[in-house]
Amino acid sequence: MSRLLTHPSIAAAVTALATVLPLASAAQAAGAPATAHHATAHRAPTRHAPADRAAGVRSAVRVAPAYELPGERVYPEGIAADPRTGDLYAASYADGTVFKTTPGHRVAEVFLPAGADGRRTANGLKVDRAGRLWVIDSTAGVSVYDASSRRLLAQFTVTGSGETFVNDVAIAPDGAAYLTDSTRAVVYRVTPRDLAKAEADGGRAGLTPRFDLDDAPEPPAPGASGLNGIVADPSGRYLLTADMTGGVLYRLDIHTGAIRKVASKGGDMLNADGLELQHGRLWVVHNVANQISRWKVTANGLVAREEQRVTDKALKLPTTLVRRNGTLYVVRSQFDKGGPMGPGTPETPFTIASVDGI
Repeated sequence: MSRLLTHPSIAAAVTALATVLPLASAAQAAGAPATAHHATAHRAPTRHAPADRAAGVRSAVRVAPAYELPGERVYPEGIAADPRTGDLYAASYADGTVFKTTPGHRVAEVFLPAGADGRRTANGLKVDRAGRLWVIDSTAGVSVYDASSRRLLAQFTVTGSGETFVNDVAIAPDGAAYLTDSTRAVVYRVTPRDLAKAEADGGRAGLTPRFDLDDAPEPPAPGASGLNGIVADPSGRYLLTADMTGGVLYRLDIHTGAIRKVASKGGDMLNADGLELQHGRLWVVHNVANQISRWKVTANGLVAREEQRVTDKALKLPTTLVRRNGTLYVVRSQFDKGGPMGPGTPETPFTIASVDGI
């Protein structure tokens, strides 16, 4: 396979996930519509009109390249928006490069180079309201940077023996960060106090689990966890996280630690990767299915009803998304084109897509 798998820890983690994820061709054979189209940075955007499952109406969905990521083998995974400036960050799973693009620009620049601070890969990203950029290395943990100066503030690493795959990160209103571990079926927490202490103690600390999905009323089957995307409720009451292999959405109570299964109406979370929650709406990318779904979530976070789902090959195995000013910015990973999920040759340049109409 590609050079992406030269690091043994990365190879082990990707192999573990690949065993529970069907390849894109299988997912498409199971339900991808024949009307979906490929799109590159130099072709016309894809437009189609998927049915709105809840309302029975039809709405035009437009998929188009938003900006390019320089490099021949980027294989992007994560994306984040700076809530202060509107800058967008994207991460390369292949080598750990972090890119930055500012509003109005069509080509991203390298913000943190490959290998910076020992990072060999990068996936989940988030920028908090204090201007700190959180960058996950799936094989180790998370690094925290000052987004203005690029200075490394602290690194938090997984402790103990056994495999790990730290995947995604969410920031709660109180400033605490929550990170999913796909292999261990836990969610780690880093509080503002933890961050301050790590900075004072030389910049390094261990990650502490806050939630263990084995304690859930309906836990994942042993060895079958696929915890992936995670988002925080703006009110600070709960988190939502998806199990991509079980197709389940969980509600994690920030204050009590209780774990509950969300009642999903009209659909499921199978292959769910990145999540975005705004104004009671949850957007989900379903990676190997080349889908985006939109859900209405009740105020208490206990029920989610699917409102719309679009399938389009132009999404190119989407891994996550962020919503800015009514537009979704979606990572087109192309993991199945010579990356960690299949042989082949990717279309270059790699791009982040803008998606409107869902």
